[in-house]
Amino acid sequence: MNHHLALPDVIHTEKAAIPANLQWVGMSAVSLPCFVRHSESIITPVTSSANVYVSLDSPDEKGIHMSRLYRLLHQQLTQQTLTVERIEAFLRHMVSSQEGVSDDARLELTFDFPMQKAALLSGQVGYQTYSLAFNVSFHHGQWQTEAILHIPYSSTCPCSASLSRQLLAEAIDDQFATAAINKEALLAWVTSPQGSIATPHSQRSFAYIHLYWDRLCCPDFASLIGEVEQALGTPVQTMVKREDEQEFARLNGQNLMFCEDAARKVKHALSAMADLSDYWFKIEHQESLHAHNAVAIGRKSHGISRE
Repeated sequence: MNHHLALPDVIHTEKAAIPANLQWVGMSAVSLPCFVRHSESIITPVTSSANVYVSLDSPDEKGIHMSRLYRLLHQQLTQQTLTVERIEAFLRHMVSSQEGVSDDARLELTFDFPMQKAALLSGQVGYQTYSLAFNVSFHHGQWQTEAILHIPYSSTCPCSASLSRQLLAEAIDDQFATAAINKEALLAWVTSPQGSIATPHSQRSFAYIHLYWDRLCCPDFASLIGEVEQALGTPVQTMVKREDEQEFARLNGQNLMFCEDAARKVKHALSAMADLSDYWFKIEHQESLHAHNAVAIGRKSHGISRE
């Protein structure tokens, strides 16, 4: 038997049974350890899941050379810091590796982004991870970048807070029947277990944000997260001491929010980012009162459609 025969390659020897071009063909969920810039001085290692695609613009071609995409991903991005120059070179090499059957390329990365966060007052520190996605495409000669952020925060219901204050006022009226109230007695009662008449309901809430640039860029994820958290005012915490928990309660009390309130805060913050070409976001308050969630959705223009 002749063991030196050339291996068959149907990509070259066969044509498509049904001729048609395809927008994207490639691979999904490829493990890619890489580095994301956290700031000018900090590079953060992440393990991302990568989707890589090229267009199939030749209707008669059987398929693309997927192994070439994998090899390029391994050679050019694995264990590398994501930069504009490196990503541009990678996508252009993806197109050229297909020997003229592809004109467009797309890279999608999803990963958990760890950030060190300080406690509100005590100086304690801890790490919080954010679920992020980073998508770049080269389509019809134009670049587009998309960043997807999932940001948790705390929200306290204004209606519930109002109703709780009313119950507290009624309890004080019942407890102190005379017109003149002794200040020390009032303070002692309010700070006792009997003073816990009602508490407003709070919930862990989420901002799901899509940001778009009509250019190739590597967004500063840490700064984007920080701007949204600052706008909302009640980001979730990591390591806390009692003074931090009390400060967190104070912040929630001063930032009572329906989902509509949170959505307007996020919209205002995103509208101030002048370099964005577009954005879309969904605010979700995962109710502790109801078994369903409260949701608000906003966007910059009517050009983006999301569920």
